[in-house]
Amino acid sequence: MFEKLVLVTRKTRLQQLIERFNSRAQAKFYIEHAGGDFGDYLHEDEVYSRSLEALHRGLDLGLKVQQIERAIVPTFLFTEKDLVVAVGQDGLVANVAKYAGAQPIVAVNPDPERFDGVLLPFQTPQAPGAVTRVLEGKARFRQVTLAEARLGDGQRLLGFNDLFVGARSHVSARYRIGLGERQEPQSSSGVLVSTGAGSTGWLSSVFNMAAEIASFTGGKAGAPVRLDWEDPRLVFVVREPFSSRHSQAGLVAGVLKAGEALRLESQMPSGGVIFSDGVESDALAFNSGAIASIGAAAQGTRLVVG
Repeated sequence: MFEKLVLVTRKTRLQQLIERFNSRAQAKFYIEHAGGDFGDYLHEDEVYSRSLEALHRGLDLGLKVQQIERAIVPTFLFTEKDLVVAVGQDGLVANVAKYAGAQPIVAVNPDPERFDGVLLPFQTPQAPGAVTRVLEGKARFRQVTLAEARLGDGQRLLGFNDLFVGARSHVSARYRIGLGERQEPQSSSGVLVSTGAGSTGWLSSVFNMAAEIASFTGGKAGAPVRLDWEDPRLVFVVREPFSSRHSQAGLVAGVLKAGEALRLESQMPSGGVIFSDGVESDALAFNSGAIASIGAAAQGTRLVVG
């Protein structure tokens, strides 16, 4: 069934610093001159390197192993013969999931002392066993719902944790929002649409803010909305909606049921954007005339969990 293991890696902070400053010595000078601990960068890099070496040895299972770096993922062609192994932080899994289609993903935490690993069920020594169970048809999966933004011209963007619709800068975003029969013009800090996987992330921080503000003003705050990863529904919230003669604040939060879509029409001449999972480079332009329909994607992610 599978002919190749695609091992997806990420650059460590040390590697990124060396790219920026051209050498390890210059990177070390910069960090230490700023009062930072360069040893922490070295330790992180060493742990990650050892994890990759161990994986290459443990994944010698008779299949070809192709290693690719995170930056290559958006242009990499995953096939139905690929089994994906992602080695890094939770964000790497979210990034890979949007492009891997229905292919199984074995997510590996290379440094459990550093990373929480909510989306990383396996540590390095456990990864070969997880891959073997997939190959033998004995693995357990979770089918994770993705969010999808689709523009009128056919462009689309998937989100593993969430999609954000707003302005690139700190100016207010202007748009018309609609759900079912309800619609209104709005001016806000942007609209966040979250999946079940993302409901404990950025979305939870919005509820935390609302709860503390309500507590400060003596009001009552509702409990955060938490969805299972498999839940076909999405949750949306409008961040800091402003009420004026030209903008309203009545449609600011809700749940999108399976098959339902949130409709947004940009009223921003320039600087409008839709990005996913906090990665601003992974984005669609959303300027005047653009209309976005946001709902659950037909495509899901098969995350190996056992």
